[in-house]
Amino acid sequence: MTTDWIKVRRDLHQIPETGFREYKTQAYLLDFIETLPQEHITVEKWHTGLFVSVEGTEGGQTIAYRTDIDGLPIKEETGFDFASAHEGYMHACGHDLHMTIALGALSQVVQQRPKHHVLFLFQPAEEGPGGAQPMLESDLMAKYRPDMIFALHIDPRLPVGTVSSKPGLLFANTSELFIDFHGKGGHAAYPHETKDMIMAASAFNVQLQQLVSRIRNPLDPAVVTLGKMEAGTVQNIIAENARVEGTIRTIKPETMTTIKESIEQMLKGIELRYDCSTTVDYGANYYMVYNDAHYVEAFKQLIHGTDIEYAEAPEAMTGEDFGYFLKDISGFMFWLGVNSSYGLHHNQLNPDERAIEVGINAVTEMIQKV
Repeated sequence: MTTDWIKVRRDLHQIPETGFREYKTQAYLLDFIETLPQEHITVEKWHTGLFVSVEGTEGGQTIAYRTDIDGLPIKEETGFDFASAHEGYMHACGHDLHMTIALGALSQVVQQRPKHHVLFLFQPAEEGPGGAQPMLESDLMAKYRPDMIFALHIDPRLPVGTVSSKPGLLFANTSELFIDFHGKGGHAAYPHETKDMIMAASAFNVQLQQLVSRIRNPLDPAVVTLGKMEAGTVQNIIAENARVEGTIRTIKPETMTTIKESIEQMLKGIELRYDCSTTVDYGANYYMVYNDAHYVEAFKQLIHGTDIEYAEAPEAMTGEDFGYFLKDISGFMFWLGVNSSYGLHHNQLNPDERAIEVGINAVTEMIQKV
């Protein structure tokens, strides 16, 4: 029986759920896996994720493949007839394709068992609050501990039929950034009786733009971006509170520490200047994705024996909590071209579904022949 992988992807696309709330997603995955031959499969739930172990013909080492399963709190604007059925949520980062590819590879591995064991990880909460590290530290991971691990991520910039990776650093260290400013509100006609938090937050934002250029070596890339600011209630009341939200991205882990220390020093100055208080929260922190050169080279050589094109990837300031797995277990991540006119996290992301078959073939090739 041939599976319609595009239908599977579209089914999953309609039920995006955020981190550790992927209940419908988990149920869909379990229902699909139950249609496969069960003789050599063990399935265990972990929160809203899954550990799926396939017994090899000879045993020995275990190869792990990880997929993320959560969606994003983004209102979809694609106009697809299979658009999200969950208002205000969307698979805007390709995790619907990621899951479909994992199910496709799992289907092939079950039918054509390799000599080694294979572990499929369906990981929740990649977009936040971060599922990789707790999954890595779980009792189930200790039970099924793999010898190597790999994963993919779709890339809208690459054409269908192309995969891309590199040895060493692929994705940056990332941290969320949430800062609250607390002052004293009041009537707009009496600003001298207030502590204006729009002013405090705005001043911080201006200073922040100079931070990266003045505290680190220009050859050590880093990005600090504020993407959201909230303050005030109406036009004639001075804001008592303000909140900014952003992200920090660095190539070196130590640079992340330096930037956070500098932000905290900067906030002390803001507190003195604007007679206010501040609180800072770094939210989810993701470790860099650092690929093992041996496995990247093995993957590259395997791909050269197929009709899939391989391209060397540049380093990216993208964040991915798969980095925690690679910090502890040797392996790699690669990009899969999906040729979308809209990028990741865009409300009109439209990956070319022909990439699903390419992804299944690339993943299965690596599992079977590594």
